[in-house]
Amino acid sequence: MADNTELKAGREFHFTKKDFERVRKMIYDHAGISLSDSKQELVYSRLSRRLRTTGIQTFDTYLALLESNDEAEWEAFTNSLTTNLTSFFREPHHFPVLAEHLQKIRGKHPISLWCSAASTGEEPYTMAMTVLDTLGRDASQVSIVATDLDTKVLETAKAGVYPEERISKLDPELVKRYFQRGTGAQEGMVRVRQELRDMITFRQANLLHSNWGLRPPLDVIFCRNVMIYFDKPTQLGILKKFVPLLRSDGLLFAGHSESFHHADELFKLRGKTVYELTPKYKAIRKAEESR
Repeated sequence: MADNTELKAGREFHFTKKDFERVRKMIYDHAGISLSDSKQELVYSRLSRRLRTTGIQTFDTYLALLESNDEAEWEAFTNSLTTNLTSFFREPHHFPVLAEHLQKIRGKHPISLWCSAASTGEEPYTMAMTVLDTLGRDASQVSIVATDLDTKVLETAKAGVYPEERISKLDPELVKRYFQRGTGAQEGMVRVRQELRDMITFRQANLLHSNWGLRPPLDVIFCRNVMIYFDKPTQLGILKKFVPLLRSDGLLFAGHSESFHHADELFKLRGKTVYELTPKYKAIRKAEESR
């Protein structure tokens, strides 16, 4: 029997254990996100905003709307439950590794990078800055695809406009090279320069889907601080799909709290949360590349 006990009294909306379990199953089936019991307050807070926006009076009615496959509300529901914590040069130890790899493959072939969780854009723009600083004029051989599940944050990423405090900790020379400060109505804002925006293609993608619309081979995949939202079987399924996308010498960058020991047949640790294909899969990819 489903538990209809209210999770917390005195709320604006009646929210039961049954409601939470329905939400948990929906977001897991749709996006692979595994919500722990500790996320009940977060779910209530974020989805309450959707009830107010839509004018719906109960969670039961709202969840029934989703179950009727309302496409627009599914997008809003998913956007509400995804977390988008990011910053420029977050986990900075990765970018010298990226620069070294770019130097190694420079001039050998067109270079393709994928940022699989672009959020509001700081990560792919940091990748683009690293490309330009490393390759200079040869940066024209590089393309970056930046994807995210959340369509709302992608709009921010495409615009490339941020409050000035988002760059306050960056090297002033870097800021001078890659950002334009707003004036007039845009004072207090900055925009990344056109040369960075031209390098990146932003679009929506769900890591649970079978086709991400990417054109292999990829030289680098950034998938940082994403896998923590998935359970181990879901992680393994995604990592298996990464393998045929990467070049034999390609690199996979993970988040600081992520470990892929359960996928040690596919990837081996090369450095601090940087992975490469195991010898078995390197050989397979090399054979495919030589055809």
